[in-house]
Amino acid sequence: MEGLIMAAQLILGLSILVTLHELGHFIPAKLFKTRVEKFYLFFDFLFPMQSVMNFSIFKFKKGETEYGLGWFPLGGYVKIDGMIDESMDKEFLKSEPKPWEFRSKPAWQRLIIMLGGVTVNIITGIVIFIALTYYLGESYLPSNQAKYGIVAHPLAEEIGLKTGDKILKVNGKTYERFSDPIDPDILMESTSFYTIQRGDSIFDLTIPSDFINKMADKKYKNASFVDPITPFKIGRVVPGNEADKAGLLKGDKITAVDSIKIDYFHEIQNALSIKKSQKITLTVLRNNQSMSLQAQVTPEGKLGFEVDSELKYETQKFGILTSIGKGTVKAFSFVALQAKGFKKLFTGEIDASKSLSGPIGMAQQFGGTWDWVRFWTLTGLISMVLAFMNLLPIPALDGGHVVFLLYEIIARRKPSDVFYEGAQKIGMALLLGLMVYAIFNDVIRLF
Repeated sequence: MEGLIMAAQLILGLSILVTLHELGHFIPAKLFKTRVEKFYLFFDFLFPMQSVMNFSIFKFKKGETEYGLGWFPLGGYVKIDGMIDESMDKEFLKSEPKPWEFRSKPAWQRLIIMLGGVTVNIITGIVIFIALTYYLGESYLPSNQAKYGIVAHPLAEEIGLKTGDKILKVNGKTYERFSDPIDPDILMESTSFYTIQRGDSIFDLTIPSDFINKMADKKYKNASFVDPITPFKIGRVVPGNEADKAGLLKGDKITAVDSIKIDYFHEIQNALSIKKSQKITLTVLRNNQSMSLQAQVTPEGKLGFEVDSELKYETQKFGILTSIGKGTVKAFSFVALQAKGFKKLFTGEIDASKSLSGPIGMAQQFGGTWDWVRFWTLTGLISMVLAFMNLLPIPALDGGHVVFLLYEIIARRKPSDVFYEGAQKIGMALLLGLMVYAIFNDVIRLF
């Protein structure tokens, strides 16, 4: 049953995004009086072989366009007259261009048509995160909840903080949120200092004047400064991951990794980091009963579970205008994260076999229970990722078409039809290879 719920959420989310993406191409095409033969959710052929198993689940025709639901659940497409697309139909190349064909339109119109899908995906992602921000608000940890102290990361240790310290005041004043001590407005003051409790002693720790510069340094950029010391239980277990294989359940409390005693989340992080790629014994408290479970730590030092913090967080609600700003920033932060991930993938810092997932991996992220907040969060994230992926300059993707159109606009001449057709075939081969590789990774992770 859990598998069906995962699949249903993935299919619904992708169906929404694919339909909107194709509408992004369809609407400007119609506005520029370009004929659209087909508008399909899923493919009505065995992608990418147009003539193999060519049928649809249902279809109807309105005007010049056939609308339908294909049988092959992989994306969707709009078939625009005079354009080489996923169907690889190139019969039109044998005749002279017609006024209603894509290839007859000015380059700027074709560019708008090609950018329409990405534009709609970006708008969709932004709207989803604005709505989530307005509906959910922003969760934060009140400063008085950090009662176990802080976990000091390298930059914090460099200025003199230690794990277990408690930050009582900033510049002699108490503060409301745990995140306030690194607020730039506070740190920009000329003589900033923290009041620290370490064991039984209380003292002031001066913040170096170049602290802001250090936070922007490549060495520390995007790294945490301090985290709260957090008692925790197991939250959602990611299906198929090592935590799931070991038998961990939501609500379990890990009390030891081998002989290492565990009370807080940073302690299990440290324990797993020194046990990378090793088999370990977890001592787990479940319903007040202690038990031992065998687990395999990943090469990244992970097991694959979400954390259920025992600290009490609070929520701040926002008006629509604030939600628009915060939701937009959140949406684009995923694009930035994706770009950084691709950079690390191509430079070899990330193992492709561990980071690339196909439909099975995506479905597992939705979880085996229907959670609308998680569903819309993941759908918004996927929408932004699809926009980023589609803009990659790979033939067969929108980004590849955009590169050719920009070349045409700048050079004032089109690439030849033969070149365009060849590039499309290469792009399709690359995408199919990537898809097969991602699905292979999914299958390997299941066993």
